[in-house]
Amino acid sequence: MPSANFLGSLPGWAATLARTVAAKQANTFIIHGLPADLIPVRQDSGLSFQLLDSFLTETLFATWPSKITYNRAEGLGFANQPAKQHFVDRLKAYDAVHGTTWGEALPRDAANAFALLDSYFRHCATLQPARPAVLLLPFAETLVPNGDASYRTPEDRAVLVYLRKWAQDPVLLAKNIVVVLVTESLAELDPKLVRASATREVEIPRPDLSGRREYLEAVRAPEWFGRLSDVPPPRLAELTAGMTRAQLAQLLDGAEAAGEKLTLDFVRAAKKEVIETEGMGLLEYVEPKYDLDMVAGMPAVKGRLRRAARAIARGNPSAVPMGYLICGPVGSAKTFLVECFSREIGFPCVKLKNFRSMWVGSTESNLERILKILASLTPVGVVIDEADAALGNREQSGDSGTQQRVFAQIANFMADTRHRGKVLWFLITARPDLLPIDLKRQGRAEEHIPLFYPESVAEYDEIFQVMKKKLALDCKVASLAEVTNETALKGYSGSDLEAVLVRSILEAEAAGSSEVTAEHLQRAFTDFIPTTNNLERELQILAAILECTSRELLPERFRDIDRAAVQLRLSEIKLELRTL
Repeated sequence: MPSANFLGSLPGWAATLARTVAAKQANTFIIHGLPADLIPVRQDSGLSFQLLDSFLTETLFATWPSKITYNRAEGLGFANQPAKQHFVDRLKAYDAVHGTTWGEALPRDAANAFALLDSYFRHCATLQPARPAVLLLPFAETLVPNGDASYRTPEDRAVLVYLRKWAQDPVLLAKNIVVVLVTESLAELDPKLVRASATREVEIPRPDLSGRREYLEAVRAPEWFGRLSDVPPPRLAELTAGMTRAQLAQLLDGAEAAGEKLTLDFVRAAKKEVIETEGMGLLEYVEPKYDLDMVAGMPAVKGRLRRAARAIARGNPSAVPMGYLICGPVGSAKTFLVECFSREIGFPCVKLKNFRSMWVGSTESNLERILKILASLTPVGVVIDEADAALGNREQSGDSGTQQRVFAQIANFMADTRHRGKVLWFLITARPDLLPIDLKRQGRAEEHIPLFYPESVAEYDEIFQVMKKKLALDCKVASLAEVTNETALKGYSGSDLEAVLVRSILEAEAAGSSEVTAEHLQRAFTDFIPTTNNLERELQILAAILECTSRELLPERFRDIDRAAVQLRLSEIKLELRTL
């Protein structure tokens, strides 16, 4: 068993791997997560950081005599010349038996390379004493990719057979013959290998707050921060949630090379770029500009959200829903409300884009990557706009079970109580009736908040005043009653009103005026035609009524409505829309 001092020098995942090897519980490991990050090592001289390949060969398996690597681009490689010489010497006996000349030139193709490795491992196991050997396989997804087995090449099938055979071989296990596969995502690997009982998964996690602070203080002296940063290490560690040590290194080096100080704006811009890049364009990182004061009307809704914000501020996450379902007709400010609430609680906001891919395994891989990023970004609000389309139908067929696996990944993450008060989900949709019920239940998107259109000039005036601030509108009109009436406004959404105001600005511009007058507004209102289908709009309103989980959040006229009658009308509209 490795010494306590040695195990204590390693990060947790590596110490677990070392103990498993020493106890001979497994000999095949899949390292996943962040193979490109810097690995911390604690030594008497202090904290140092290594790239994964160096860490594995120079630290974790430093005393092992045979350390071999293989990838499709470079073929076989060795940590040092003695290890290579021992391998080549063994090949002379192999060549003599098989009539080959591999001792003169090592193969690069996987099938022949793995056949030689198999022979070499068994030779090492028979030596007295046995010779420990470790095989490192970076970019393992190129060797044993996920996908339909019938489409695999004979070479790919051979590699998989060798890996599964080695993992199940008690002799190799007993004699310290270890295989380490390295990949970013488990979803990209053959599931038969990943799920095999003889295989162990080991994840390299993103550094948490203490890990980031520890790294920053280890690689830069206090004098450096005093000279080149407006942000001290503790605060910088907080601001860089979700970033890896390698990315922190780029941040520090980049600021130093550019001769710029690390300011709050510099750090936020760098973080946004890093998160969106690592999310492969599947995440949009947003820091909201407005709080709930910019949301017009909705007193009950804003009151409910502010109570949650106060609970978060007091450090009482148990009082906060795991997630929210925000529903209502198009243009009812659903997304804007979420962004303002995110600002209210001090959370950055991440919008989840379409993560689905036509390639086998890529959808699950994309989602796996995204969820890991989200877990490291806490606290964070996660917005899924048009959630009914984005999350799809869990019963969808014809995709080899991809949809069900995706659904399970999201549902399990949403239900993880460790994230309560730290990861807030916002499912936004005009059609909540199309969302799977499992995502809407308690323990996931618990609070269902319906939004509706204003119904009086006074309510529209609230939106009008907010829009004037948002658009920086120079307009002395105090009330919309000066330019239109309640009948004309009926059915207008907040988005419709914003569109009218933008047109009024164009009217003023055309007249050579910087001020929007009542006349400009009147012309814009007269010209504007709302585009939403009335039947579709009614359907969306009724669906929001039925979805609401709090009587307080419903307008007075909807609180005692006959829900059975609403359900019947909803069904009638759906049938009518299908026949159009």
